[in-house]
Amino acid sequence: MTPSSQTVAPYGSWTSPITAADLAASGHPVDSGCFVGDQVWWSELRPTENGRIAIRRLDDDGRVIDVLPAPWNARTRVHEYGGGAWTVTDDATLVFTEFSNQRLYRLDGAAGGTPKPLTPIPSAPASVRFADLTVVGADVWCVRESHTDGKVVRDICVVPLDGSAADDATEIRPIVGGSDFLAYPRLSPDGARLAWIAWDHPQMPWDGTELRVLTLSSGRVDVLIGGPEESVLQPEWDGDMALHAISDRSGWWNLYRVPLSGEPVPLCPMDADFGGPLWQLGAAWHAALDDGTLLTARTVGTDTLAVLDPGIGKLHDIALEGISSVVIGDVAGRRVLLRCGGARVPSGLRVLDLDTGALTDIRLGVDDLPDAAYLPEARSLTFEGPDREVHAIVYAPANVDYRAPDGELPPYIAFVHGGPTAHVAPAMNPVYAYFTSRGIGVIDVNYGGSSGFGREYRGRLRGQWGIVDVEDTVAAVRGLAAAGLADPDRLAIEGGSAGGWTVLSALTTSDVFACGVSYYGVAELVEFVKETHDFESRYIDGLIGPLPEAADLYTRRAPVGNVDGLSCPVLLLQGLSDPIVPPSQAERFREALLRKGIPHAYLAYEGEAHGFRKLETIVSAREAEMSFYGQVLGFRTPGIPQLELWRP
Repeated sequence: MTPSSQTVAPYGSWTSPITAADLAASGHPVDSGCFVGDQVWWSELRPTENGRIAIRRLDDDGRVIDVLPAPWNARTRVHEYGGGAWTVTDDATLVFTEFSNQRLYRLDGAAGGTPKPLTPIPSAPASVRFADLTVVGADVWCVRESHTDGKVVRDICVVPLDGSAADDATEIRPIVGGSDFLAYPRLSPDGARLAWIAWDHPQMPWDGTELRVLTLSSGRVDVLIGGPEESVLQPEWDGDMALHAISDRSGWWNLYRVPLSGEPVPLCPMDADFGGPLWQLGAAWHAALDDGTLLTARTVGTDTLAVLDPGIGKLHDIALEGISSVVIGDVAGRRVLLRCGGARVPSGLRVLDLDTGALTDIRLGVDDLPDAAYLPEARSLTFEGPDREVHAIVYAPANVDYRAPDGELPPYIAFVHGGPTAHVAPAMNPVYAYFTSRGIGVIDVNYGGSSGFGREYRGRLRGQWGIVDVEDTVAAVRGLAAAGLADPDRLAIEGGSAGGWTVLSALTTSDVFACGVSYYGVAELVEFVKETHDFESRYIDGLIGPLPEAADLYTRRAPVGNVDGLSCPVLLLQGLSDPIVPPSQAERFREALLRKGIPHAYLAYEGEAHGFRKLETIVSAREAEMSFYGQVLGFRTPGIPQLELWRP
């Protein structure tokens, strides 16, 4: 459409074919996949089925069918973020953790029927959990998490596949424990040794971990590499006497060959991250190929897939047009499963043929792709922050049917990712298109503390949470405005979880933003560290400082105590079953808003936890957010129900 035929209308008031219902109904994020004979099986979030995780495959006619039918839900609560909740045996038997009770089950993929339990009913609901599942012969090797009287104990254990442990817990064999956290149980090819990653409070897995090896016959445990200042990830056996593993001892997560005796050898040292933060168990950044080479994914802001020859340390990059984010999955010969996407390529599960370079869609994360005419371009930009660079991705308003009046600058939303140890890459994100197609720009900020730029950049947030993340986000939006790309008077900020903390911190300590939206954000720290789950209960030690030494900082940094510095409206959205950021966080901040007389809205959703999964919740939250922006930033978007704001 030519500019002369476009409708002239203010930013924010454009009509878009991308609705909140589209985001929920056609969106079904696809996660891990594996080859099962000639088939590909994968896990998929189903918002239209009460947010369950289904295991699915394609039939002979290319239609998607369920391997694991509703209402079964293959999701583990180990660390609350889960990971490795399902696996498949050589004879197509599905083994999975059922979310409702956290027991292990098996389902014969050929015969179908009802899943059969492999573990007993726990003494308290969901008190024994299993993750990082691997089938070895007639057993499942996994990480077990046991909750008893407020204490959490983890170990690596072996569960028989024959179901004998379903009525007799003594049939489950404990193998090794001795640390607060364990991940990546890997049995050597000869079955003589077990390798795994271990760490203890107050470390997080991106701070410091150890690669340990247990000799099963003697019980001897050796620490090969790692420690409090070295993050080691994803050990995989290279024969019986060495492993390939990731370490950030150089300042970047690089690949090493680690012998059982002797020093680790870097395979291809470079300033790039061949790993990432271990939020979910089982995450993979490298995989062995049949010819002895390694398939790798490395990150410097965006991802690059490559084949590494470990013998000579040479990388051969694989060109994947339009792809900026890659997660390595299962390997079968010269075929590799990838979960990948980019700014113009929808995220989904694909098969890469390493010989031909062909990339074939298996299952995309959305059913109905938005028309490209309503999708924004992604621009990776760098802004000058306080004595440092700030990386961000900018999505300008885009709608083929509309243009703004001459001279009008668009409103922008600064998206702040959660974690905070995480990062964002250019993506075809329907949520961003929901806003940009209505005339609202989006800037996604990789503030100091984000991963994907090396350990030094990741460490910028140490002791500085609520300062560096706020300063960098403010620097990015001010840079946009200074470049004449955004209206400085119509800047908003949105984030979830740790990103919600940054939202509330920015609103209470700066005057840059006209409003903010917090999805299940942290608002207070003293009670938070008592109420949150075990995995992150000491995360704040590194982000702020340890207790009791840093008690004063906990109070001074918390947004709930700084509401006197707040003068703009706030929207709070919260799941009432959230075990990570409990509802009390949002409720405390709301009480402070009421006392100060700040216009706001608080929407709480029954049955939702950390990350909204149900169709009706997703629709309600996004429409409320759009209405909120319109009321504060001065526009009315057609077709969006009016959110009722509390006003004094």
